[in-house]
Amino acid sequence: MLTVHYPWMFILLIAAPLAWFLLPAYRESRSAIRVPWFQRLAGLFGAKPEEGAVVRHIGKFSFVLRAILWFLVVCALARPQYIEDPVVRVIPTRDVLLVVDLSGSMETVDFINSEGQKVDRLTAVKEVLDDFLTRRQGDRVGLIVFGNAPFVQVPFTQDLEVSRLLLNETAPRMAGPRTAFGDAIGLGITMFERSEATDRVMIALTDGNDTGSKIPPAEAAKIAADNDIVIHVVGVGDPTAAGEEKFDEEALKTVASATGGTYYFASDRENLEGIYAELDKRGEREVETQSYRPRLDLFHWPLGLFIVLSLLYGMGVFGAGYRNSRKVEHHG
Repeated sequence: MLTVHYPWMFILLIAAPLAWFLLPAYRESRSAIRVPWFQRLAGLFGAKPEEGAVVRHIGKFSFVLRAILWFLVVCALARPQYIEDPVVRVIPTRDVLLVVDLSGSMETVDFINSEGQKVDRLTAVKEVLDDFLTRRQGDRVGLIVFGNAPFVQVPFTQDLEVSRLLLNETAPRMAGPRTAFGDAIGLGITMFERSEATDRVMIALTDGNDTGSKIPPAEAAKIAADNDIVIHVVGVGDPTAAGEEKFDEEALKTVASATGGTYYFASDRENLEGIYAELDKRGEREVETQSYRPRLDLFHWPLGLFIVLSLLYGMGVFGAGYRNSRKVEHHG
């Protein structure tokens, strides 16, 4: 759609004709020679001397061309623009932080993947998280991985492709063999400190009990609740494990309930898919959008045409544009 940014500039279209009719003709002083036989000379040529200025009359074609040039100048000053199709931008109203356990026990092969093959726990989690991220349009997603200590793998972003890519690059034990779950929650809280989203969700996936945190998971969960952060915990461990690899299900339930979240236990990939589907239902909300229409400036087209026509006119391509009739000037 075509429009102009300064429509009031078209008032200038009437400025030129008003100046033509209201302002006096341009007068220019010239040197002259006084001769005593001027009257006799004028009579020989059949001219009738009159007092006044010499006025050059513009031809019709030159008059029309000048009007066109003035119109082009005013059009350029009005700043014509082409308004393009609307561009819709999704405004994130929810931040989702994924907290993934990379301890040594995550390499245990006891899950079935989508092709029916046995895979380790982390591979199964990656597959399901990849599907989960495809449904996160309109959200900002972050990723924390933890082992001996937690690390930010992906800060909050709407670029879900980057999130999936960096998630796929994780591997068991890359953050250490132990499980610092409480510290991971604490790092997640600091990530939410700068968040302006009204809905803050943390989804933690772990398969063991906390064996290396400076702050217990239950205490970290209370701080998260004070910061309006909801933690959903997904347990992917072995309930029959003992020792350091013991699956502390009660501790995980405490973390979830302290923040108003939910605890889920996943024994295989199908259960994981059902858990994320349930989280999608719990997380339904209206998506805010913002649209704007880009404007493409077009003032250079009338301006360029004005320059070309002016150059051609100045070079005499269109002719002089003046009639030969003029007054003979008489100086007493």
